[in-house]
Amino acid sequence: MSDFTTIEPQIPLGDNTPAYSVSELSMAIRKTVEGAFGRVRVRAEISRPTYARSGHLYVTLKDENSVIDGVCWKGTVNRLSIRAEEGMEVVVTGKLTTYPGSSKYQIVIEQMELAGEGALLKLLEDRKKKLAAEGLFDADRKRDLPFLPSRIAVVTSPTGAVIRDILHRLSDRFPIHVMVWPTQVQGQGAAEKVAFAIDQLNRLPDTHPEQAPDLIIVARGGGSLEDLWCFNEEVVVRAVADSKIPLISAVGHETDTTLIDFVSDVRAPTPTASAEMAVPVRAELVAFLADLKSRTFTALTRKLDQWQSELGFMARALGDPVRRIEDLTIRLDDHGERLHQAASRMITDRHSSLNQVFARLRRPDQVLELRHEALNSQVQRLTQVKSRLFADREQQITTLATLLEGFHKAIHLPLENGYAMVKNLNGKPITSAANAQKENELELTFADGSLNVSQGKSMTAPKPKKPRAKPDNQAQGQLL
Repeated sequence: MSDFTTIEPQIPLGDNTPAYSVSELSMAIRKTVEGAFGRVRVRAEISRPTYARSGHLYVTLKDENSVIDGVCWKGTVNRLSIRAEEGMEVVVTGKLTTYPGSSKYQIVIEQMELAGEGALLKLLEDRKKKLAAEGLFDADRKRDLPFLPSRIAVVTSPTGAVIRDILHRLSDRFPIHVMVWPTQVQGQGAAEKVAFAIDQLNRLPDTHPEQAPDLIIVARGGGSLEDLWCFNEEVVVRAVADSKIPLISAVGHETDTTLIDFVSDVRAPTPTASAEMAVPVRAELVAFLADLKSRTFTALTRKLDQWQSELGFMARALGDPVRRIEDLTIRLDDHGERLHQAASRMITDRHSSLNQVFARLRRPDQVLELRHEALNSQVQRLTQVKSRLFADREQQITTLATLLEGFHKAIHLPLENGYAMVKNLNGKPITSAANAQKENELELTFADGSLNVSQGKSMTAPKPKKPRAKPDNQAQGQLL
């Protein structure tokens, strides 16, 4: 027996209810949702914001328990007052609809604003810390403003009191050429336009140097935190940081603070104050120059008087120039006469010395005769030295010949008395019987010639004899 039972569905017989297609059902649901809700306002946290290449914005709106998809079409994205960022708390206004392709519902966003001032302040503080960590607010990045710029560029709205106040104050203080770059200063796209204006003004020194400003003023009147928000956008802050032209930020009133104030070279409390910082007061400059002119004239007059007095003192100390010239003329004549006399004496002395030297000089034939006598004397001495040298060498040769003849007789006399000289075939003398036994053939030298003698193999070495003592004066050397 089975432990479960099957329940058959109860379908009324003859039911003629029509069957919907999926598309028909999806469209019916869509009409129902759009008809029941229409325009709605939703407060939520932004998650995964995505700006597609098409220009559309896709976001996920969430709270603690639920999520809903949101889409903002390209034409509406450009009109939004803020740029969607991860974690931003916002209030969006739009129409609730469905997306039949995935059976989801979503909100088509028409407006987007931050949810309360607290969220704005938190976002502002986080962004401020981030940019400060990059060093964009460092004091060493800030430059001094030009004392008297020749051209000023004002980036602001072309309408309203701000530009009129700046132009009026500049005209009162120091009339100067002003360039007005009209731009949007509030709402969606304002930040990009302000940044573009700053960037283009910085390009003028390279492209049109005759139109390049020496100073830039970014100005806007007061307003709420939301109204001034475009001056807190990173694109504006980075454009100001990259500006090569000194820049004054004049956004809002004195109590209003935006991020552009921290990165600009100078922050003006009001737009009107920026004009006062940009140029000095012309009347004050004129008065200062007049005072400087007066003081310069007084100092120059005093200096001229001093020089006049010193010149008079030196003139008195110098005396009469005519008398001075006469004295110098007399002195010059005296020195000229003394110079002439000294030159005459020097010429006379030199002429006398030359005569003395000439008297000591000899004629060339006398000099040659003396040189010839000296040369003959040298030749005679050399001849005598040569004769003595040849006589000494001849005496030495005679002595050596006598010694050689004596040595020859000393060697051949024993041979004539019957002795013989024994040598091996290499000409080495044999002085003992033992050495003679080692040779197969010997050479015997007599008084009348030499004879080679071969030894038999059976020859025995003779017994060594006791050598007799010989007198020192009768030594026979190597003779047998």
